Amino acid sequence: MAKILIYNNNTNRMETYYRNESQAMPYNSNKSLTVGEFRGSSKSGLLWTDRRAMEAWNSFRYIYGKPIFVGFAFKRPWEGGHSNLSQHYAGLAFDVGQNLNEAQRNEMRNLAISSRIWNYVEPASLTPRWVHFDERQVAYGYPIIRQGSRGVYVCIAQDALTTLGYDTGGLDGVFGPKTRESILTFQNRNGLSQDGIIGNNTWNSLMSQVVGKGASSTTILPT
Repeated sequence: MAKILIYNNNTNRMETYYRNESQAMPYNSNKSLTVGEFRGSSKSGLLWTDRRAMEAWNSFRYIYGKPIFVGFAFKRPWEGGHSNLSQHYAGLAFDVGQNLNEAQRNEMRNLAISSRIWNYVEPASLTPRWVHFDERQVAYGYPIIRQGSRGVYVCIAQDALTTLGYDTGGLDGVFGPKTRESILTFQNRNGLSQDGIIGNNTWNSLMSQVVGKGASSTTILPT
């Protein structure tokens, strides 16, 4: 059983679901993406994504018209396996089509580009053996977040901070006063501008310290 945090882009609210591996992800149509497929190789019982990413998957799966093999989707930062600012840690990225031949992958990649469903589709030169597409919010890296922000990028920050031993008051995708306090402490200890805002410099420092570190005694795990 997985605990799944979903940021609903339509309402600006975080939602919580509990699903087993064989059930469809929240907001998924026709069971074209199960919890197990989204989890991939992640060992975490806590997952997150947003409604927009699930609806993008639904739209693309519909126009593709066939099942899509998912090799990698979600990872928590401390599990590693991707670059420091990977969209996989946000639950917004899919690496798919590893079971296809080159021509079939090119067909899928071209369709992903021409459909304009995804915010980013990786070129074949970077992912020759699979197709990568995602619903990132900015062209590169992660968006600036601050007190009052909600969503998957807040989940990433809270997960990273708690794993490194900073108390955010929980892992709920809501950037509240306690999360801001933890960022101020992190910034102070790492020689960063102490503004309580997670911008490029703070993101880079935070993620470079946590990616691939493994779960710690302070990592928040589902109960």
